[in-house]
Amino acid sequence: MTYYVAKFFSRIFCLLPRRLAEFIGVVLGELFWIVLPKRRKVMAHKNIVRCLGVDDGEARRIAKQSVTRFGIMAVEVLRFPVMKKHLADYIIFTGAENIPASMRYEGKGGVAVTSHSGNWELLGAALASLNIRTVAVGKKQKSAGADRFITEYRELMDMHVTYQKGVREMFNMLKEGWAIGLLIDQDPDIHDGIIIDFLGRPTNCVTGPAAFARYNDAPIVPLFLHRRADGRHEAIIHPPLYVTKTKDKKADIRRTTQEVNAVIEAHVRQYPEDWFWIHDRWKSIREEWHLEE
Repeated sequence: MTYYVAKFFSRIFCLLPRRLAEFIGVVLGELFWIVLPKRRKVMAHKNIVRCLGVDDGEARRIAKQSVTRFGIMAVEVLRFPVMKKHLADYIIFTGAENIPASMRYEGKGGVAVTSHSGNWELLGAALASLNIRTVAVGKKQKSAGADRFITEYRELMDMHVTYQKGVREMFNMLKEGWAIGLLIDQDPDIHDGIIIDFLGRPTNCVTGPAAFARYNDAPIVPLFLHRRADGRHEAIIHPPLYVTKTKDKKADIRRTTQEVNAVIEAHVRQYPEDWFWIHDRWKSIREEWHLEE
């Protein structure tokens, strides 16, 4: 049922003029903020103050904008069938020259890393428009209908979809020349990550990008989407990072993981309203170290 409801609303939003659809998205975003549980608002506010050192008023503004943007993001996902036909009207590139020639012209694999900033669902489409075959690595949804819809719409935007547990498939596709797209800014289990510095705090981070890149001597390309005032999305592509291999595999992965997260941190500091502050990013650290919120 969820699948067909989502398809129905997608059809409706695809028929609407762009400005009207985005206006509805703004309204939906305001409603998201109203119904968001208070504990999430408080957590986001505290994390913003701790990480960015801003005052309470600025923290409230950033927290609210980081939530209300999901209204337009949801509408844009529903409008993927329309956006696919006119992608150049929605995405511009900054730093496309940073994508290694091996990925763009020689069909070799790489690791594309990003965070839950801006409309990350469009990043695969952005890479595909540059003739880069991209694997979207996602988390299986609890609702089978929602999972079917999300997978279908990601594939519509020229992405191959796999799940986080499909590690063997990802290694194989990396060898075959695919770009493995990874969202790496959520809190993993304390036993699955490593603790490095992020936003001035000890943070548990995933090691997948560094492990994939080290295994296959592949570049790691950090990239993000930022929605501009004119409604277009700026795809910001940073210079590639490479794993310097030594005999100490753990040290190689730790060093590279810190480098990757430093790029994400810089983006979050530049566009704090774009980031997913309502995610409990430091939960595993807090529970492992028995810290108070």
